[in-house]
Amino acid sequence: MTMMHLAALQLALSDNMEANIAAVSALVREAAGQGAKVILPPELFEGHYFCQHQDEANFARAAPVAEHKAVRAMQALAAALKVYIPCSFYERDGQHYYNSLAMIDDAGALMGVYRKTHIPDGPGYCEKFYFRPGNTGFKVWETRYGTIGVGICWDQWYPETARAMMLMGADVLMFPTAIGDEPANEALDTSRLWRRAMIGHAVSNVVPVVAANRIGAEVVGGTTQSYYGHSFITDERGDFLAEFGDGVSGVLTAEIDLERVRKHRATFGFFRDRRPDLYGRLVADI
Repeated sequence: MTMMHLAALQLALSDNMEANIAAVSALVREAAGQGAKVILPPELFEGHYFCQHQDEANFARAAPVAEHKAVRAMQALAAALKVYIPCSFYERDGQHYYNSLAMIDDAGALMGVYRKTHIPDGPGYCEKFYFRPGNTGFKVWETRYGTIGVGICWDQWYPETARAMMLMGADVLMFPTAIGDEPANEALDTSRLWRRAMIGHAVSNVVPVVAANRIGAEVVGGTTQSYYGHSFITDERGDFLAEFGDGVSGVLTAEIDLERVRKHRATFGFFRDRRPDLYGRLVADI
């Protein structure tokens, strides 16, 4: 099979896990009803993006993958609808805490867990307080429809993330996200930069890209942060197949002919002409 029908979800989220699971589940059902087989919710959809501030009470939000309510709900839904769901969640593994993604197959089984590699730290995005850097390495997942690579939010800014997953065999790149205001610089709107970074991955790797972000204003620790949406799906040339602006809840879908994408990728020659013998500087931390 060469066709892959993809979906991205965009919505506002409360700080009630059960309500968020219900809202995401409704959009997953809508996407499946439109024919989507791989459906991407936003990052940490289980609640408000709590990383605005450092608060030790928030560690209680985490749970092991086998016990996490959002993961278990998406497993049941994936099995019922026969779809794949990359499910972002706050993971506790012993004494360690991660910003993780559970890859769920179309029978509801857990294919594995990816732990976010790049952990940001700054005003409004205090993730280093809450999350240990991921120890899984990058991952790709073979589905019935093709192979998908999934990074998480800050991962999406790094060309190394995209290229690593492509070299591992990805046919499509997906990025669940929680991004909006930049409290350190109120004049900076990163929504354009955010999209351009991932469009660059699409072009330089000749690969479709799917990004799912949240919307709405969330009050955490007495301050308000707004999330700008702009979720999208591009083709392998970086052209939008489907996109939302800010403030829109719903489902984006697109169907990709992977055979066409592979032909275009081979024609461009980006992977043929790589010179890894000259790239040692890229992995030298000096």
